[in-house]
Amino acid sequence: MKVSRYKKEEDISYALGATVAMEFLNNCPDSVKEVILHPHFKSEETIAKINRISSERGIPVTVEEKPFNILSQKENCFVIAVVTKRREQLQPGNHVVLVNPSNAGNMGTIMRSCAGFGVKDIAIIPPAVDNWDPKTIRASMGAAARVRVEIFENFEEYLVRFPENKIYPFMLDGSVRLQQIKIEGPYSLIFGNEATGLPSDFSKIGRPVRIEHTDNIDSLNLPIAASIALYAAAGEKGGRS
Repeated sequence: MKVSRYKKEEDISYALGATVAMEFLNNCPDSVKEVILHPHFKSEETIAKINRISSERGIPVTVEEKPFNILSQKENCFVIAVVTKRREQLQPGNHVVLVNPSNAGNMGTIMRSCAGFGVKDIAIIPPAVDNWDPKTIRASMGAAARVRVEIFENFEEYLVRFPENKIYPFMLDGSVRLQQIKIEGPYSLIFGNEATGLPSDFSKIGRPVRIEHTDNIDSLNLPIAASIALYAAAGEKGGRS
């Protein structure tokens, strides 16, 4: 198929890199439309795995250089998976809710942490960065293939869908220290925009929580805060079922 630069309004995206492409082939092969190999890609083991899975699933594999010049200038990118964007709905259970996230790298990193700690569902409240941007997918190291993402019009719509969830907004206003509480499921861990955090109205919802640190820094960045919260919520299981 003809490859062009990613556009948010189109139905396809791109998983750039061998590790990221393999995550989609292993975890949601039905969404992979094509795999493109760079002519200089020399990993025979990975090529064999790609060819085996693609052959079993009827996924075309081509070898050409031009798509890499269009989509990725990184010298270490030798595999591209062309993927269909999945339209998914969150399932009942534990969720991470991102309110107005603005950075593709941060969102991808949070996807990876969610997968690592056993939370498969992420709600997004716009305006927000595109969760299907190839930069987001690459930052997730392929975890985008393991999580479900649903975009809600507003937080109220999310609350109506999941009234049974216990709400934990991470913020300073009216909050308790993370070490002082036990996060109970099904839970919703809620995080605000990288620059502005959550609006003050969230202090009136659920049980606001803060992650305390020394005054040597002004704040934790969003992916680190989310990862700490996910680890604490996982408890002794550490995310393992």
